[in-house]
Amino acid sequence: MRHNSYYNSNLALVPFIMGVTASMEKENSETENFNTDSINAIKTSLMGPLAGIGDSVFWGVLKAIAAGVAIGLAKSGNILAPIVFLLIFNVPVQIIRWYSGKMGYTLGSTYISQLYENGLINILTKAASTIGLMMVGAMTSQMVKLKIKWNMVVAGKKVLETQNVLDQIFVGLLPLVITLACFYLIKKKNVSLNTLIFAIIIISVLASLVGIV
Repeated sequence: MRHNSYYNSNLALVPFIMGVTASMEKENSETENFNTDSINAIKTSLMGPLAGIGDSVFWGVLKAIAAGVAIGLAKSGNILAPIVFLLIFNVPVQIIRWYSGKMGYTLGSTYISQLYENGLINILTKAASTIGLMMVGAMTSQMVKLKIKWNMVVAGKKVLETQNVLDQIFVGLLPLVITLACFYLIKKKNVSLNTLIFAIIIISVLASLVGIV
């Protein structure tokens, strides 16, 4: 249940986080009164920064290099072009996935025990939770989109643009309200995630059909 919470990061660097998480779960199984909140806190705090680094390096640079080489081969009629693309991109990614997973597990096993012995695990958990909340907040502002298309029209003239009025009050007000409402329904009303997803899809389609959004 602990690892069913939302999680998203870069495919090349995610094994590092999984390695750290695995070592924390191992420590949890062996240590009495282990702070289990620290496990998801560490995951959430690492997923954003490593996703940013990984996306820039692997999607932005390595994938572009692989595509450039493959396109050059394809233009000359070389049938190995797609294979070359897959090799240039995937070989470094898989190597990094393997070693970063081992590194994450090793570092986790080494330092988490020391943090517990020194009494610093609660400080780490608090810091990780704070960073995680910041990352989730940033993702909300980027990923949740809602713009009102309905405007007040009098005598065929637009006299009030609803979205502009809302933006003057608070930029991103409706996405924030929707996010907080979903959080409330999940946390306080125990609404299942699948139910919420289907409800949002249905409401969005209906609102779009009638021209509200």
